[in-house]
Order: sequence, then C-alpha cells, then structure tokens
Amino acid sequence: MPTTLTVHRGKSSKAAIQFPHIQNLFEDMERLTERISKRAFSLFQQRGGGEGRDWDDWFKAESEFLKAVPVEITESDQSFSIRAEVPGFKAEELTVQVEPDGVYIRGRSESRREEKGKGVVTYSEVFSNEIARHIELPAMIDASQSEAKLSDGVLQLTLPKSAPSKAVNIKVA
Repeated sequence: MPTTLTVHRGKSSKAAIQFPHIQNLFEDMERLTERISKRAFSLFQQRGGGEGRDWDDWFKAESEFLKAVPVEITESDQSFSIRAEVPGFKAEELTVQVEPDGVYIRGRSESRREEKGKGVVTYSEVFSNEIARHIELPAMIDASQSEAKLSDGVLQLTLPKSAPSKAVNIKVA
C-alpha cells in the first residue's frame, strides 16, 4: 500500500514529513486528464479542426498544464537518493507518494496578481503551476523510513532500500 508523504517546512530550515490522509491518485489523474482533454479540443478547434495533428494538440495541452520535473537519482547499497528540481513551490504545495517500487511527486501552486487604479481593478491575472512525475525504482524501498527535505527549490528524497528477504528452509510434510 502506498504511503503519502507531505513535506512541510517549519521554523527551522529542515522540512518535516507528515502522513496525511491518502489522496486518491486516480481521481486527481482523472481531473487532470479532463482538463488536458478540454484544452486539446480547444487547440483542435483553433486550428480549424483538421485531421492528423491530434497528438500535437494533446502534447501541447499537456505541456501547458504539466511542467517537467528534472531529477537526479543516486543509488547506494542501502538507499536511493532523488534530487528533484521544483522551483517556485512551497513545501505545503508538494505531495510525495512513496510506494514500495517507486515515487510519485506532485505539486500545485496558484498565485494572483492585481493592479488597481483609483479603487478599481484594472488588471487581474491568476498564475497556476502544476507538476507531476512518477519514478520507478529498480529495487524495493521501505516507504515508512523515507525522508523528504525542501531547500531553495530542490526536493531531496532519501529512500532506504527494504531489507532483502532471507531464505528459509521449510519442512515438507
């Protein structure tokens, strides 16, 4: 069963990990796919609805909603270390879901900007940023011992490998 880790920054420079209620990944992905689908259809209509560029529309829409998360993965005998670049995100906007064979990093942020002139809003804009990245690992990890830290736009994950099961002799009856 997956464990969801949410990174929260306290008063110190270190981040603490809390285990909130597990979010439904499938519902999140369904909502995101719906948003991408609507945008892809809008792009399809804007270019006159011609056949043959459906995937171009989909990939363009997807790139508008999801930003790439560059990662660096290091493996030792005892653990995996993942360094993910997530500039502009606060700790409370990131969710890291750790499974026995992989990690899913999600982030969503939104900010507003308004310009007022003589008490009237003359310009208003909402900025939204969303990231998602799934990383499959070549060995099983101990999700309950995983750690996450956020510092200067870099998410550092430490994922200890789970102890390999030992061979056991079984008596044949």
